Amino acid sequence: MRTVKAVKGQSGITYIEILIVVGIVSVLSLVALPSIRLALQRQDEVELRRALREIRTALDEYKKGADQKIFEPEEEDSYGYPPDLETLVKGVETKEKKKLRFLRRIPVDPLTGKAEWGMRSYQDKPDSKRWGGENVYDVYSLSERKAIDGSRYRDW
Repeated sequence: MRTVKAVKGQSGITYIEILIVVGIVSVLSLVALPSIRLALQRQDEVELRRALREIRTALDEYKKGADQKIFEPEEEDSYGYPPDLETLVKGVETKEKKKLRFLRRIPVDPLTGKAEWGMRSYQDKPDSKRWGGENVYDVYSLSERKAIDGSRYRDW
């Protein structure tokens, strides 16, 4: 059996060199971590804006259809707004007996991970955090977190 001898002047990696490399990698990862968190928060904010826009557009289309008498709203005193978000998914029947849907599904709130939204009816005060139940005029996130700009996601 042949043995390998260390050549004079050649050596392996020392323990101190490994510690230095681990230290440098640790410092770099600590510097990168806030940037990663900020990027993830930005991504959630973009997704929240998209979901809010999707629901609000569907609410506007429902209101437009009710105002143009394309269909009759379920409740007469609803001011032309849907009674709940599920109505936007189920759809309404037009006067021509066609089904008119406004959403495929209720979008998931990226901050809470649920398809649950705070709602305001047309009769509620603009800053109300309790839904009166008459109709759905507006939606907002149920998250208590703050956005990058310092505002609350609930206020978007």
